[in-house]
Amino acid sequence: MNVLPGEISFMKYRRVAREGMGEVSLDGRMLGVLLELDGSRTVAEVAARLSLSPGAARSVISRLLKLDLIEPVEEAVSVLDGDFFDYLRAQLSAAIGPLAEILIEDAAEDLGHSLTRFPGYGAAELVDLLSREIRREDKRNTFKRNMVEKIKEKGY
Repeated sequence: MNVLPGEISFMKYRRVAREGMGEVSLDGRMLGVLLELDGSRTVAEVAARLSLSPGAARSVISRLLKLDLIEPVEEAVSVLDGDFFDYLRAQLSAAIGPLAEILIEDAAEDLGHSLTRFPGYGAAELVDLLSREIRREDKRNTFKRNMVEKIKEKGY
């Protein structure tokens, strides 16, 4: 079971001290990651410090979460707001028509997020994924240009 859908490299975790956990066995990589997770560093920063690939870091984080040794630092990630999604829907609808709403929901799910908690750092990836659905190059370019401006305006 994958407990980590979507992109985690920008997420931050911190160690958790729990009473009555009993004995836990950690390998060297897990211990190294656990010691680096202090709530201030992203997963990407920890992986770089320990020379871990993104896949290896993801695997270790997943195991540490299952052991209940770490927890996410929620305030570390801003989410896309309703204004952004309204603009996204309008721009995509202008480019491809009424299927825009469904494509946006599917794209968010493909990226491992919901529309209500879509992280701001994923805005460009979402726009890029959706732009691939626009067949006409002129409309695709207009969509991308308008969405890049919106991303800049919102500070995502």
